[in-house]
Amino acid sequence: MTPAPAPRELGAFLKARRAQLAPQDLGLPETDSHRKVAGLRRQEVAQLAAISVDYYTRLEQGRVRASVSVLDTLARALRLDDDQQKYLYELAGRSDARPRRRRGPAQRMQPAMRRLLDQLTGSPAIVLGKRMDILAWNVAAAALFTDFSLTPPGRRNYVRLLFTDPVVRDMHREWEHDARDAVAALRMEAAADPDDPELAQLVGELSVQDADFRTWWAEHRVNNLSYGTKHYRHRLVGHLTLDCDVWSSPDGSGQRLMILTAETGSPSHDALRTLTARTAG
Repeated sequence: MTPAPAPRELGAFLKARRAQLAPQDLGLPETDSHRKVAGLRRQEVAQLAAISVDYYTRLEQGRVRASVSVLDTLARALRLDDDQQKYLYELAGRSDARPRRRRGPAQRMQPAMRRLLDQLTGSPAIVLGKRMDILAWNVAAAALFTDFSLTPPGRRNYVRLLFTDPVVRDMHREWEHDARDAVAALRMEAAADPDDPELAQLVGELSVQDADFRTWWAEHRVNNLSYGTKHYRHRLVGHLTLDCDVWSSPDGSGQRLMILTAETGSPSHDALRTLTARTAG
């Protein structure tokens, strides 16, 4: 006979665990004058787990029994290891729940993508992997956006930079339009692999950090981010209007090559050449 769940112990464990997590680990501001205690607030945990604050509060207070799916999202939100996750399930009376999927192997760029990237010298190009992670880029892309090598590999994500990097965010003259398109494209990723723990972590982090992301993610708008026109402002060369095309690898890897080009002889074309030459020099 399965022992009865221990709601008080479960609530105590959740409360203790969120107190152990530093807000800056999730990209939250390191200093917050309104933060009276260390650790995460209930609201932040609820947002990371994509549940209501009221539901999470009742869960901590032992007034509701969590489903397996909620426990899975809480395990990701609270960065639980295998033993902690097992303990969480046992406290919730769900000891027979399946373990959450582990992180997959590191993404490796396809050889054909590498060859294409190496041959593109005058046009900014980025190779995007799952979750729109940035796997590789050329010199022109670094000149236009930012030096991606300064970003830790685990943080190199197109959507994350669009919302959290001030340089990348400010260079988009139509940031709201571009950011909403990026969120819609990420929604497509979620539909293709809804159990991806790294995608859930990314969505949770951005939901906590940015109210716009949280609102647009809830809209369930989707697109495949295949083409469009981008309007940028650059501190060195001013305004640029570039055509953006995204080409998918046919091998099923999910990798895509995003290329930005300008019409030959246009002011944007000349500005792009100037920018790339300066960076190369």
